[in-house]
Amino acid sequence: QVQLVESGGGLVQPGGSLRLSCAASGFTFSSYWMYWVRQAPGKGLEWVSRISTGGGSTYYADSVKGRFTISRDNAKNTVYLQMNSLKPEDTAVYYCAADERLKTLRDYSYGYWGQGTQVTVSS
Repeated sequence: QVQLVESGGGLVQPGGSLRLSCAASGFTFSSYWMYWVRQAPGKGLEWVSRISTGGGSTYYADSVKGRFTISRDNAKNTVYLQMNSLKPEDTAVYYCAADERLKTLRDYSYGYWGQGTQVTVSS
């Protein structure tokens, strides 16, 4: 049974940091590209970041570039999203997703999705 389980969300003040984790099981994690996508209240999906199977290639949305860092540990079947200098506009439910293929930025047809974790940035 495939599972992607996100954790690490919560309430943080502007300028603060959070580290999201996404633990994968039920598939060959090291063979999958991993993605982070978010959805703010009342808005559509927004692509955030992706990382290649081996971790050597990463890419970020302009809105988070320089503040967020994606990484993965294939030995632990886990992908991370380190979020620094958080802003109120980063408030959203954050989802991790997995796919065997490299997807274009607005193609959300990933093979597997997690259930999401809420991140709220507010003073």
